[in-house]
Amino acid sequence: MTQSSEKGFTLIEVLIAFVVLSIGLLGAVALQAKAKQASFDSLQRTAALSLGNDILERIGANDTNDALAIYTTSFSSTDPENAAFSNTCFNAACDSEQLARFDLEQWGRSIRAQNGTGTLAGATVCILSTRDDQELDLQVIITWIGKQEQVQSTENQSIVCGDANAQRKLVSLRRFIYMRPA
Repeated sequence: MTQSSEKGFTLIEVLIAFVVLSIGLLGAVALQAKAKQASFDSLQRTAALSLGNDILERIGANDTNDALAIYTTSFSSTDPENAAFSNTCFNAACDSEQLARFDLEQWGRSIRAQNGTGTLAGATVCILSTRDDQELDLQVIITWIGKQEQVQSTENQSIVCGDANAQRKLVSLRRFIYMRPA
């Protein structure tokens, strides 16, 4: 009987295949984790854009000079609810100032609800306006604390709304509105 000099060769092939398969599976798991992070980031940005567009539409519908000063504000998702305006305009006629307060309270509830679900954790909202005759330059900035750090651009760092840390995410929406006379 002759002994083969290739003993264990198949075992080495199996071990190499196992190592290659393990590396491939680890890569697939890392890819899945990154996809989940990107999906959550997309959910946060979508929520912020939707809420930002909502308040811009509300301001556009209540575009009088009296309401402008009320809409120009900033608040946080941790600020308490103002119960005085919770049901004011549902069953009664409101003037433009009451409607502005009502809009902000309803919108604030939406921001607090997003904070409660974790979608926009630690959200801060800043509504800025610049007026020139009958034209209003309106900017809505929504910031929140993301789950992962990112490098902030110089432009983002210059925006003063919310905490400026490495995990801050922000969405800035801008619209021009022509104001109606009171």
